[in-house]
Amino acid sequence: MSHLFSPINIRGLKLTNRIVMPPMASYTGTEEGYVTPETSEYYHARAAGGVGLIIVEHTYVLPSGRRHRRQLGLVSDAHVGFLRPLVDEIHRRGAGAVIQLTHAGARATADVIGQTPIAPSAVTASPSEPTPVAMDAQQIDQVIEAFAACARRAADAGFDGVELHGAHGYLLNQFMSPVTNTRADEYGNGPEGRLLLPVRIIRAVREEVGPELTVMYRLGADDGLPGGITPEDAREIAPRLVDAGVDVIDISGGLRGYQPFEWKGEGFFADISSRVKAACGVPVIVTGGIKSPAAADSIIRESKADLVGIGRALLKDPDWAVKARLELGEPGTDDVAIR
Repeated sequence: MSHLFSPINIRGLKLTNRIVMPPMASYTGTEEGYVTPETSEYYHARAAGGVGLIIVEHTYVLPSGRRHRRQLGLVSDAHVGFLRPLVDEIHRRGAGAVIQLTHAGARATADVIGQTPIAPSAVTASPSEPTPVAMDAQQIDQVIEAFAACARRAADAGFDGVELHGAHGYLLNQFMSPVTNTRADEYGNGPEGRLLLPVRIIRAVREEVGPELTVMYRLGADDGLPGGITPEDAREIAPRLVDAGVDVIDISGGLRGYQPFEWKGEGFFADISSRVKAACGVPVIVTGGIKSPAAADSIIRESKADLVGIGRALLKDPDWAVKARLELGEPGTDDVAIR
């Protein structure tokens, strides 16, 4: 058996293989953040294609954290009823289901949220985005409560886990990065303070959902900007997240958003994921330009990560995993049908 198609068990979440559909926005929700038939088809096609785990796209936890007008939301119990059939169908097709929870912070879109975006400080990492308003203590508490409440709703919808979005210049990444967090209170003023909000959110989520739900964290392990988070910083940060209650670290980078033009080749975050994996002691997911089954299998075989996110290649071809089985010569795949 290839390493890519070996099973893995994470806190009771049993996955048949190591292939992950990472959270990729489909822009198919309603303006109220509800799942549509188009959303369902987008995920059903990839689940039917044989991936082990699907991480449903970034889903806002508060209206102030919306990035896109047709972004999915989980801000009320009404959203649960729309998500539950989606989760049931993903499970029926053999994949695990996790949902990514996020607040965009300074990267929220003012026209969509109807106000100036909020952030840890009145600082933006991108000159193309407006200067945000620095959050007060009440707003920070509201964000913590919102992540926990949305995690509970995710559990009610039947998800196997949640992923907290701490990368790509979104709010948790903004708090963690010295580029965007210049606060002088307990939520800033050094590495410990900059980690405080993510840690408190993780603990609140774990307290809300109990020991059964898998909690993942998408870690912006390289800001890609002078003075920002480096891979060495990520090695120090990851164990702190695990101590707070995280089961899986999902490696990515780019404080100004996912920036593939700055990182080249297949698995361009694999060296970082290897170092983080050695430091944190929990399973690690890595994405980053991975297209070929051979490259994905090699990453697992060489212990650079425990799971591999297949992004653009899976968008282009929902049957990527089926074809990977054939290419890697998996037993019993001679009669696998490709749609």
